[in-house]
Amino acid sequence: MDRLHSPQGISISKNQSLLIADSSNHRIMKYNLNTGIIQRIAGKNIQGYGPDLLAKPSNIMFHRKTKSFIISDRHNRRVLQWFPRSARYARTLIENIACFGLATDVNGDLYLSDTERHEVTLYRIRENYGKVVAGGNGQGCRLTQLNRPTYICIGDDYSVYVSDSWNNRVMKWKKNAKEGIIVAGGNGKGKDRTQLDYPAGVLIDQLGTIYVADYWNHRVMRWRKDKQPDIIAGDCFLPGNSAQQLTCPEGLAFDHEGNLYVADSNNHRIQRFKIRKL
Repeated sequence: MDRLHSPQGISISKNQSLLIADSSNHRIMKYNLNTGIIQRIAGKNIQGYGPDLLAKPSNIMFHRKTKSFIISDRHNRRVLQWFPRSARYARTLIENIACFGLATDVNGDLYLSDTERHEVTLYRIRENYGKVVAGGNGQGCRLTQLNRPTYICIGDDYSVYVSDSWNNRVMKWKKNAKEGIIVAGGNGKGKDRTQLDYPAGVLIDQLGTIYVADYWNHRVMRWRKDKQPDIIAGDCFLPGNSAQQLTCPEGLAFDHEGNLYVADSNNHRIQRFKIRKL
């Protein structure tokens, strides 16, 4: 039950439960950070399309407004909503979408990244309404474009932060903006601290510091205002399975104490790091 296989997106709910998209096991896991109890909450460990089956889920989050779980059921090309207390099966929110990343803002609006349309969409669940808030101008590297957007997070001012993975950069799209701003990477693919190589999980804290899982460099980077980027997890760009190393990190999440959780995907585990604030 507790063995993971290529975990991707993770999130931490208000009651301190770590939610894990256990992608290659085709299931969603919940780990109680207080008790250490882990349980399967969706999927059946086999790939499938039925109402109780998943296929390579890439992301999971708890939606507070509706008290439901939102799941990116990636290889089934759908986004699911599951009410744990009132329904046995999930219901389909959106079909025919190459959704990878999920996020929500303080109003409960849902944001989804689409790796085929190269865009991020805001979706209002109760209104069944969506609009493009980042990208949507075809695949490319201009400031108006994205190139396989994956993980996303939302700032307090409703700005969208998106890992523009094939452009090796993280973009910030302010509310109602027509183009994005490069806030991490954007200096070509590479191992330098100012570069990224396929950015994955992304977070922003209250100070405006950006945290990025640098997938092929096997590290997590921190980008602070007016300071040089620094490595906060992983052993430079060397993969490994020691406690200090990562191999292809993906999803990121903070708990209420400021500990950083990393989906250490190719080591099939979740790592926790205590981050020193500077």
